[in-house]
Amino acid sequence: MSGFFFTLNPPSSIMRTVIYPGSFDPPTNGHLDVIQRASRLFDRVIVGVARNENKQPLFTLAERRTLIEESVVDLGNVEVDVFEGLLVEYVEKQNGNAVIRGLRAVSDFEFEFQMALMNRKLNEKVETLFMMPRASYSFLSSHLVKEIASLGGDVSAFVTQSVRKALQSRFGKAARN
Repeated sequence: MSGFFFTLNPPSSIMRTVIYPGSFDPPTNGHLDVIQRASRLFDRVIVGVARNENKQPLFTLAERRTLIEESVVDLGNVEVDVFEGLLVEYVEKQNGNAVIRGLRAVSDFEFEFQMALMNRKLNEKVETLFMMPRASYSFLSSHLVKEIASLGGDVSAFVTQSVRKALQSRFGKAARN
């Protein structure tokens, strides 16, 4: 039999590490979907909660980290960390092989594509992979969840119970069950 043999599995001595960066303010079920699926594809997933001075977050870095940690406690190969600065430098520091980014809609693609190309220019060893969330989460964003919660809407279908409680605590009775 002639031909090429192709495998997705690297030699066992290579640990495949992916970084999933974002602000996660708050983490949604769409984020968790990407994390869970990435955990099946990589040996190690690091959810990197990014400090972004251009945004006014609802939750502190520590709160966002804790909310994600509570949501991924059952995933043994997922770590949650906080970082600032250039993503490619963080990936290298963590011995990462790739960055994973979620794409909800075509409108996300242009920005993410430009970011991936810039990251490649900064460090050509860092690959960017795009993952679409399940269709049931394709409309979901942290911004929309915060808006719904602030107006008293039910966000329980969009976030974990601990995130819902954190939103309820932040907005008072507005974020109901």
